[in-house]
Amino acid sequence: MWSGPRNLSTAMMRSFGNRADVAEVRDEPFYGAYLAATGKEHPMRDAVLASQSPDWREVARACAVGGAPGRLVYQKHMTQHMMAHFGRDWMDEVAHVFLIRSPERVAASFAAKWEAAELEDIGFVQQAELFDRVADRMGAAPPVIDAEDVRADPEGALRRLCAALGLGFDKGMLGWPPGPRPSDGVWAAHWYRSVEASTGFSPAGPPPQQLTGRLAALAAAARPAYERLKRHAL
Repeated sequence: MWSGPRNLSTAMMRSFGNRADVAEVRDEPFYGAYLAATGKEHPMRDAVLASQSPDWREVARACAVGGAPGRLVYQKHMTQHMMAHFGRDWMDEVAHVFLIRSPERVAASFAAKWEAAELEDIGFVQQAELFDRVADRMGAAPPVIDAEDVRADPEGALRRLCAALGLGFDKGMLGWPPGPRPSDGVWAAHWYRSVEASTGFSPAGPPPQQLTGRLAALAAAARPAYERLKRHAL
């Protein structure tokens, strides 16, 4: 599942993690390698680096390995973590979904947690590049799902997504127990508080707030990539 930050991605991880056939959840496995490569001073940087391998090659090898027959492994990936020099061959071993959200919502939400956000930090351009790679190899567009569609109609959106992936729908995807998970990244203490309190998808929110200044420019720069993927949304 490829998304940028602040994009319902952790709730989707909870949803898939609650399926009866999901044996393992992997939370942002390239985060440590990304921080090591960029030197970015994210919240909890030292803790993240201590918890994960900083070697993208090692991470990629692990991501290419699935679970036991009949059991699924769910991987939550942030598009901005896939640096240009990180190898992509491992991607040919797994199925891909692209989770999108309006850039106005993403910019406002991410800046509230990390004010120094730039275009490269919110992952829209990288998401479009990864989408193109997968589409080229599939010969067709991979599944795209909009976070707002999930919030507006969780069961309908998830049924469409499962069908696109060749999976049966599991009612367990619609709700989950509150609290943290052993599979959560160490960064959950900073980023996951609302999800830890949740038991399902929250209803669709009000229209995106009117952005000004730097955040408006950030959202505008991200919008072309968003619109391109939006055309393929389930």
